[in-house]
Amino acid sequence: MANIPFVPSKETEQVEMLPGIHRRTMAFTERTMLCQFFLERDSAIPPHSHPNDQVGYVVFGKVELMIGEETRICGPSDSYAIPGGVVHSARPKKDTLLIESFAPARDDYRKNP
Repeated sequence: MANIPFVPSKETEQVEMLPGIHRRTMAFTERTMLCQFFLERDSAIPPHSHPNDQVGYVVFGKVELMIGEETRICGPSDSYAIPGGVVHSARPKKDTLLIESFAPARDDYRKNP
């Protein structure tokens, strides 16, 4: 996907990153990136960290998020912020849709495998 100002959803590919974890990379610049994640109930994103700041919003569903030493259940309209380098994980309690922004843009998400 090229770095262009408009990205119609039909031009983005959904990628299964882990079993039950689906990512769609949307618009991005060198400094920021927008992604959509669909998490199937009972899937999991294991604890990990990356240098990118990550800010997210729950569109629908319910997800248990661990950020650093704190764990919370987040539902529709809840948002969260994860500073770069902080260990975090996610366990959806039901099918969940998240919208997340990364800064700087993640090189590993620029192209779908």
